[in-house]
Amino acid sequence: MSHTLPDTPVERLLAIMAALRDPAQGCPWDRKQTLASIVPHTLEEAYEVADAIERNDLDELPGELGDLLFQVVFYARIAEESGQFDFIEVVSRLNDKLVQRHPHVFAGLAADEATIKANWESGKAQERADKSLHSALDNVPLNLPALSRSVKIQKRVARLGFDWDSLGPVVEKIVEELDEVMDEAHQAVLDQARLEEEMGDLLFAVTNLSRHLKVDPEQALRKANTKFERRFRGVEALCEQSGTAVDQAGLDQLEAFWQQIKAAEKR
Repeated sequence: MSHTLPDTPVERLLAIMAALRDPAQGCPWDRKQTLASIVPHTLEEAYEVADAIERNDLDELPGELGDLLFQVVFYARIAEESGQFDFIEVVSRLNDKLVQRHPHVFAGLAADEATIKANWESGKAQERADKSLHSALDNVPLNLPALSRSVKIQKRVARLGFDWDSLGPVVEKIVEELDEVMDEAHQAVLDQARLEEEMGDLLFAVTNLSRHLKVDPEQALRKANTKFERRFRGVEALCEQSGTAVDQAGLDQLEAFWQQIKAAEKR
């Protein structure tokens, strides 16, 4: 028995999702999924959207956004089957939230950017209160990338006044944490757990500097990764041209090739 699908795009998508989850004729993989099991796929799809944007691949982006939208539809379908909520409720809650948080648009209230931001944060704080979340750090998602979660935590406490108001102490904290890492690294007997803790403190402090400079550390590190990868691939190419295996070239030769690649990029 085949499924008849509606013509309108959104209704067609919801019907496809229902068919995939059909207990009798659906897809075995889709039928066995749970809310928890598809979380890793959602994170992967979000990163693929970010990757397409970073590469400015606008031909690929609609497909990646579609894959991400499908994750929302998937969650909603699973919840609908157990009588919890459906896709329409997801959209309705989003609509209500957007209207409520933008009174300067939908209620005709004049506001500058600072007031808009304050209203947005006030709305989020009220939502946390309505959910009986008592700490400013409640509901910071655990599955966020570590750098992004650090920034979110720091922003939350900064709004309560727990923050430095100049760069000096921020940089001093980085130096302090770096000294503690090196002290631990120079111990006669390494305590790996302790060293990991000190490295975490250092990374947290560097993230704080990035936040104060209004630089997204996750994005900055992604770009640094891309740059390093591009340059090292160039080093590999120069090794191949010289007839030398990368693992046999030696650090001095590899560094010389690295500097050659950097100089070529500047030109």
